[in-house]
Amino acid sequence: MAKIGQPAKTFSSQGENGSSQDERLSSTSEGKRPYTLFQGHSGPVYSAAFSPFGDFLLSSSSDSTIRLWTTKLNANLVCYKGHNYWDVQFSPVSHYFASASHDRTARIWSMDKIQPLRIMAGHLADVDCVQWHVNCNYIATGSSDKTVRLWDVQTGECIRMFIGHRSMVLSLAMSPDGRYMASGDEDGTIMMWDLSTGSCVSPLAGHNSCVWSLAFSCEGALLASGSADCTVKLWDVASSTKALKMDDTKAGSTNRLRLLKALPTKSTPVYNLRFSRRNLLFASGALSL
Repeated sequence: MAKIGQPAKTFSSQGENGSSQDERLSSTSEGKRPYTLFQGHSGPVYSAAFSPFGDFLLSSSSDSTIRLWTTKLNANLVCYKGHNYWDVQFSPVSHYFASASHDRTARIWSMDKIQPLRIMAGHLADVDCVQWHVNCNYIATGSSDKTVRLWDVQTGECIRMFIGHRSMVLSLAMSPDGRYMASGDEDGTIMMWDLSTGSCVSPLAGHNSCVWSLAFSCEGALLASGSADCTVKLWDVASSTKALKMDDTKAGSTNRLRLLKALPTKSTPVYNLRFSRRNLLFASGALSL
C-alpha cells in the first residue's frame, strides 16, 4: 500500500517560475541555490537513493520503472522496468540495489543488467520499504501485511519473519554492527528486533502518527525516528540495550529504549532522516500549508 498521507515526490519538468527546464539551474545572482532537475519519469516518484559515493542516483516511480542517473553528467543511464515501486535502496557496495513494490515482491538488481537477479515473494500485501543489511548478504522488507521479513540475497529465500506490528510497516533501519533492526509502522510504533533470535528487544511508543523514517547514528548509539506527527525523536540505543541484556532472564520484561529528546518541526511532517559521517542529523519533509 502506498504511504498514506505522504505527497508524491516527483522530479518535475518545471522550474520554480513555471518554465520548462531539465538542465542544471544555477541562478546565484538572484540568491537561489543551484540544483538539478532530472526529467524522465511519467508518474509520481516515491523514492530516491544515492549510491554510497554519491556518483549515482536511483529513482523509483509509479510508472513501473526505476531510473539510474549519473550525478556527474546529470543524465539518465538506465531504465529498469518491472513492477510499481514504492522504495529503492542501494546496497552498501553500490553495484547492487533492491526495490519494493505493491505487487507483494521485492527484487534485487545489478546496475549492469536490466533484469532482476532475485525476486523475493512471500508477503501477503504491498511491500512498502526495503533495507540492506550491512554485510550485503541480507535484505529486510516491511509490508502492509504488518510483518517484516529477512531475506537471503544469494538464494532469495525468506529466513526469518518478524511479527508484532499492528499496522503496515513503513520504515526500516539496520544498526551499524548488524545486530539489530528497527521498524516503524503506520500507528507510530517502533520495534527494535534482535536479528539473531528474531525477538523484539523493545517496543517504542512515542509517536502518534506514521513513522516514515528511521536512522541509526554512525556508531549505533542513537536511533532517530521521523514521523507524520511533525517530530523527530532520538532514542538511546547503547545504554538501553545493555540494560535489556541484563534483564533477559526476567519473564515479561517491559523495558523500553530511553527517549533522549523530542524535536518538533511545528508544521512539517518528517519523511526522511540521515546521519552524516560526523553524526549530524539531517531531516527532510514537506511543509504543511
